[in-house]
Amino acid sequence: MISFILNQQTIQTDAPPGMALLDFIRKNQQLKGSKLVCKEGECGACSVLVGELRKDRIFYQSMTSCITPLVNAQGKHIVTIEGLNMEQLSPVQQAMVDQYGTQCGFCTPGFVVSLSGYLIANVRISREGIIASIDGNICRCTGYKSIERAADVILERVNREVPELSISNLVAKDFIPSYFNAIPSRLSKLEKPAYKKNGQVKLGGGTDLYVQRPYKMYENAVLPLYDQASLNGIDISGGICTFGAALTMGDLGRSAIFKKALPDADYIFKLLSSTQIRNMATIGGNLVNASPIGDFTILLLALDSTLVVEKNGVKRNLPLRDFYLDYKKTDLREGEIVEQIKFKIPTETMSVHFEKVSQRKYFDIASVNFAATLDISDQVIQSAHLAVGGVGPIPMYLHKTSDFLKGKKLTNDLLQKCLPVLNKEITPISDARGSATYKRLLARQLFIAQFLKIKTTDAPLDLQKIITV
Repeated sequence: MISFILNQQTIQTDAPPGMALLDFIRKNQQLKGSKLVCKEGECGACSVLVGELRKDRIFYQSMTSCITPLVNAQGKHIVTIEGLNMEQLSPVQQAMVDQYGTQCGFCTPGFVVSLSGYLIANVRISREGIIASIDGNICRCTGYKSIERAADVILERVNREVPELSISNLVAKDFIPSYFNAIPSRLSKLEKPAYKKNGQVKLGGGTDLYVQRPYKMYENAVLPLYDQASLNGIDISGGICTFGAALTMGDLGRSAIFKKALPDADYIFKLLSSTQIRNMATIGGNLVNASPIGDFTILLLALDSTLVVEKNGVKRNLPLRDFYLDYKKTDLREGEIVEQIKFKIPTETMSVHFEKVSQRKYFDIASVNFAATLDISDQVIQSAHLAVGGVGPIPMYLHKTSDFLKGKKLTNDLLQKCLPVLNKEITPISDARGSATYKRLLARQLFIAQFLKIKTTDAPLDLQKIITV
């Protein structure tokens, strides 16, 4: 039995736990405001708010319900567009009307949910933040300027009418319905189910699994790992950052502790999909999914990370660079789960950089992605860890290229001589994301990009010269 609150209604259902949340909302509950469009989490038309009780307050995030497993709603407050309706239009809805932010209407519920969720989830708001909150919502006909104008109107009105943001204050000013005030108390009374570990499909956020085989998941008994307490938490000690595999990219992106451990974190997280997908995608799922082009996987490979895998209380450490054996095949034994990931926190002499090339810069699967951690002292590369995705059957830790750089002085000549090593180590194929020749070129350019922010005291690096050779 799965228990959660859907808008104002307490739900207790024995529907398949692997069912997509959107299908339950539309088919079982007949709430048709959340639209079924792409079924891949890309358009945001099915966006909902997911509220989770954390201590004495509730924290809301936007997610795409078309690829959210129903079981991940357990113990939470799910808010659809219907759950934001009041007797009159809310200020968010009114702004969309006044600024002509809707045309065919399919995308509108998702935009309203995301914009409302931004106000509910934050105590400080900004134009940059409210625009970023709709980075996973696509409009195909209206044009974004009218929606951006609506966001500006919302921002101005909130700053004028609700100077101290909170759920109770938003309720008082009729931005959201009054029932929101009672949700924390109601969630605290929901029973928590006990899940048995009996060889079921291990399920995290489902962001790729539900794109690949959504209806197959209806038939499978699942072991939900999304809310497992033992798979959460972040710890920094002894120069090591250790974090739970069930944490999402959103969790890490909001964590001040984690961002201190990862240089250039704000830029990196902007490249990792949309707000909704970051809020759903678990790091453990990203790793075990074994996609040759998983963004966070490539980053963690470049950080020379180690996995802690567990089965029945027995744990073992496994270098991530040794985890991938073949296409979609890992060194994860029967019954094991990835419990934690850990990496050495980069020192001040180290440079960490991540880049990707995709059709859409901030929200798309990369054609090629590349990351590097370089420790450079006195212009000598003391250590190098390079990883690249999209150019082989597995996420590739570049053993030969990394070894070639170690112990050598960083010069234009060194980088030029390293390019053939890189080119020989990768094995791209032609597919929908580009030809093999194109991917080799991207890998080369992204390799060079890893050195853009590195300054040398002797002869400066002339990366433009290397690019054009």
